[in-house]
Parts: sequence; structure tokens; C-alpha cells
Amino acid sequence: MMRCSRHNGRSGKCGSYNPKHNDREFDLDKNEELNKEMTDENVYWNCIDQEIVRHGERDDDSISFTEVEKIFYEDAYKDYLDGQNQRNIEARHKERCRTMDQLRESKKTCPEESLYQIGNINGTVDSDVLLECATEFFETIHERYGDHYHTLNWALHLDEATPHIHERHVFDVINQYGERQPKQEQALRELGFELPDPNKKEGKYNNRKMSFDAECRKIFIEICKEHGLQIEMEPIYGGRKYLEKQEYINSQINEKNQVLRTENTQLLFNNSALIEQKQELTCDIEKLDDERLKKEIKLASVDDFISDVTEIIYDKACVTVIDEVAETMRKEESKEISKLKSEIAESDNLITKTLGKFAVDQLTKLQQRLHGIKRNVVDTLKKTFSSTAKRDRLVEKIKEEAKPSLLEALHLKNDAIQRDKKEKVLEIPARNKRHEQCL
Repeated sequence: MMRCSRHNGRSGKCGSYNPKHNDREFDLDKNEELNKEMTDENVYWNCIDQEIVRHGERDDDSISFTEVEKIFYEDAYKDYLDGQNQRNIEARHKERCRTMDQLRESKKTCPEESLYQIGNINGTVDSDVLLECATEFFETIHERYGDHYHTLNWALHLDEATPHIHERHVFDVINQYGERQPKQEQALRELGFELPDPNKKEGKYNNRKMSFDAECRKIFIEICKEHGLQIEMEPIYGGRKYLEKQEYINSQINEKNQVLRTENTQLLFNNSALIEQKQELTCDIEKLDDERLKKEIKLASVDDFISDVTEIIYDKACVTVIDEVAETMRKEESKEISKLKSEIAESDNLITKTLGKFAVDQLTKLQQRLHGIKRNVVDTLKKTFSSTAKRDRLVEKIKEEAKPSLLEALHLKNDAIQRDKKEKVLEIPARNKRHEQCL
């Protein structure tokens, strides 16, 4: 005999359960836990397409479970969300306003996920039998409770240890404003479910969801039995003082097994969430690596640019600055000599006048020779500063000193370009508005 399992969950340590695990909306190559050879045999259904398909039959245009839930929430609950946000604003509680994604991911209004399994890792039924029982169960639930219970999607997984089905659904009601609103307990009340113990206060261990789950387990077990399966019908033991010794021992074993099954189900949910989190972290790491590589490439490009600019500046300096300095020195020397020649020519001293012509001739020759000396000095300086060792040392020193200023100038220029782009973008609506007014 085998046991039917049906367990529910909305959220775990990582937040509300994500449907990406169910339709394998992640990189399968980065998941070592799955039997990838069987993934194509997984079976999916969603409320948009309403067709049963294998994973291997899907293509790039197939809609994901995440997108299905976004579409359903937008279609079903947009009026409620808009109306409630407006009521929050009118009540001066704008901080209570929510987006559709927040409504869909909130622990109270997100889809509930149920896990169905027949048997366990030590023994189970053929996957086709599980599929037949489950689809018949989903149809039965829809026929009975479809006014307030909506199945969004489900997936039969064959690429894990034991075949099982993840099904996601949401409860809702029509509120006093005529809006469809996700609200589980009120939906179950309108469906006619009572508290398990009407004499006790409604709470965590006494609520209509417990009655609904009990009814679902009952229906699922009945369907399995109709398909010829031998299902273990375990009674819920009451006061232990009325049990015989062997019955008590059996109850202890059964309770431990139930705990283990519950823990196993929770592990499946947590594993789904961890797989999803792992995929997201891997994507984040890849994005960070890409950004780091881009920055390294950009920085390398900037360094190359600065090096090229520095070398060009250095070469130009060797040609222009040395020429300019040497020419300035020659002009100053020639100016001083010319001044001295004038003083000699204008002197009233007899000796100076006698020797003046000779001295002036010698000074004129000196001026002519200085012009040639200037060329030798310039050539020597250029040769010295152009030597490989000295050039590399000076270029590196100039680059290190100029780099901060050049980077700052580049950043300022880039900021100015971005501001200009934003201003142009902002000008477009204004021009359009003026154009509409003219029309």
C-alpha cells in the first residue's frame, strides 16, 4: 500500500515561493540536482494556454509560469488594487499603496503552492497514473469551487528523485466595492467551509483552510482508489490512554513518519527556493563579472589614451620647447651684445673711441657665432631628451602626474555630455505638448 501526499506552502526563508522552479525557468546546466535527461519529459499546464505540454515541446515563444501569474493578477485584481490604493490615499495612508508585483509576491496574497505525490522514493506509481489522478482532481476542484478558487499552473516533475506535481492557485472574493480581491479565508467561508471545531475560536490551528485541505485530501484519495491504487488510510489517533500497547507503538511510528513526510515536503519547497536563489546569485555574479571586465577594459583604454597623449606631448615638447628656450637665450645674448656695442660707439673716452671699431667688429662676429652655437645646443638637448632610457623615465613621470587631471577632465566632459542628452530628451515632450496645443 502507498500513501497519498498533499502539502501546501506559500513562503519560506527566501520569501514567497517562486514559480521559476516549477517550469524550469533557469539555466539547467548550472543545476546538478536534476536528472537533465528526464527534464524534457516534465509536463506543464497553465491557465492562459490551458494545454498540457511536455518541457521538450516548448519553444522561445512559450509563456512562462511567472508571466502567466503576472497576466492573471493584472486581469483579475487591477480594479481592486487601483481602488484600494485610491482609498489609502484618501485616508492619508499613501504608504500603504502597493504595486501589482507587491500584491503578487506578498505572503498573504501570493499564490499558494500545493505538492502532490503518491508513494515515496522507495516505491511510487507510474508517472502517467499520477498525471491522470492529478488532472482529474484539478478538474473536480474547479467544478466544485471554481468561483473562488483558481488554478494558475501546475507541473509534473520527472527529473527529480520521485515523480511529484507542483500546483499553484489563488483564492478570491468579490468585495463590497464590486472588485475581485485575493482573500483566502473569506473565499472559503463563501464556499461553505466551516471551522474544524466550531466551538473554538478561529485561529492558526482552527481555520477554514484546514477544513478545505482535509476535503481536498479526501477527494484526491478517492480518485486514486478509483484508479485501482491501494492507498493507506491512516486514522487520526485521539487520546492515547484508550490505545492498546501495540496500537500506541504504531501511532508513534505513524506520527514520526508523518513528521518526516512533512519535513520532506518542506525540504522540497526550500530546495526549490534555494535553486531559484542560486540561479539569481549566479546571474548577479555574471553581471558583476561583466561590469568588472568592462571597467577594466575601459580603464585600460584610458591608460593607453593617457600614455599616447603623454608621449605625443613629450615629443612635441622636445621639439618646440627646446627650440623656444634656445632662441630666447640667443635673443637675450644678442640684445646684451647690441647694448654693449651702442655704449662703445657713444662713448666720449679717447681710448674707447680708438679701440671701439675693433671691439664692435669682434662683438658682431660673436653674435654671428652665437647663432651657430644655438643650433648645436638645440641638437644636443634634443638628442639627450630623445634617448630611450631618459624618454621612458620622463614620459612615465609626466603620465603619473597628469593622469588625475586628465581623468577628472574626462569625467567632467562625460557628465556634460550626459546632461546635454537628458536636456534634449526633456525638450521633446515639451515640443510635443506645444505642437498639440497648436493643433
